[in-house]
Amino acid sequence: MPVLTRLIPSPVVVDIRPGALDDLAGVLADERISHSGKLAVAVSGGSGARLRDRVAPQLPGATWYEVGGGTLDDAVRLAADIRAGHFDALVGLGGGKIIDCAKFAAARVGLPLVAVPTNLAHDGLCSPVATLDNDAGRGSYGVPNPIAVVIDLDVIREAPVRFVRAGIGDAVSNISAIADWELAHRVKGEKIDGLAAAMARQAGEAVLRHPGGIGDNDFLQVLAEALVLSGIAMSVSGDSRPSSGACHEINHAFDLLFPRRAAAHGEQCGLGAAFAMYLRGAQEESVYMAGVLRRHGLPVLPEEIGFTPDEFVRVVEYAPRTRPGRYTILEHLDLQTHQIKDIYADYVKAIGS
Repeated sequence: MPVLTRLIPSPVVVDIRPGALDDLAGVLADERISHSGKLAVAVSGGSGARLRDRVAPQLPGATWYEVGGGTLDDAVRLAADIRAGHFDALVGLGGGKIIDCAKFAAARVGLPLVAVPTNLAHDGLCSPVATLDNDAGRGSYGVPNPIAVVIDLDVIREAPVRFVRAGIGDAVSNISAIADWELAHRVKGEKIDGLAAAMARQAGEAVLRHPGGIGDNDFLQVLAEALVLSGIAMSVSGDSRPSSGACHEINHAFDLLFPRRAAAHGEQCGLGAAFAMYLRGAQEESVYMAGVLRRHGLPVLPEEIGFTPDEFVRVVEYAPRTRPGRYTILEHLDLQTHQIKDIYADYVKAIGS
């Protein structure tokens, strides 16, 4: 009998531990990513630039590029700058914007990418998507997975606490996203990739059920692993379905309707996930999720990120328009304004103030 298997696009190296950054050169050499040490390193003007003095001595053959922001123009410019360098790989060192710019530039030039995130704000650090600002607002671009992901938990602990909290919200929102995928399967016959769903669900559950907090290395290890697994799950399924449902539609609606007031991606996704779970009738799960998010200092009510209940109702009503063709609990219920108001009032009572 033939044995049928499939190749799963995933990094060659996932190194998550305290002090991992100090072994970056050894990891690149040992895994044959760069024997020559001829690397392009993209950094931000913030966290990445501050780490340059620490990293540069172990990468003497590297050429450093400071990236101004997280726009498509920045990514295209970076690709043009590194094209003539004959590098072994591109290293993206910094926050999410730099990682996304480096992903796009590496794909454009045909170089492998080594992602070295300095915070855990969202699951984009290992996803096959680069999210970049463009003239039309913000776009998502398909790119290969990083060939390596190196996460130094000592560096993560130095990042602003809000960034870690945002990563918690993004990871936990997987649970709601998978519930939406299963709903689409039942109602619309949409095919579910079981492996991708299992990876994303377990990543979210590991963070949701962990008793630790953002000051614990054990918890940060689990959170970092969950975000990496979420990114790989998206590669396995070929789209963002394992990690993006009504929770992310609500997040996108915040960004589109209130671009200057929107909170962090993961903060909005966590809030959206807790509310979406309530919408689907999973009240106990919604209350539990809201309690965990609160324990980590994340918002579970729109007022906690500066929005009125009426603005949140507007966000929820608009959310299905952000992802045409994606079926979630929002599309399933097709709620009118007065219905959203009533359900939101019940949600507030259920989770408490």
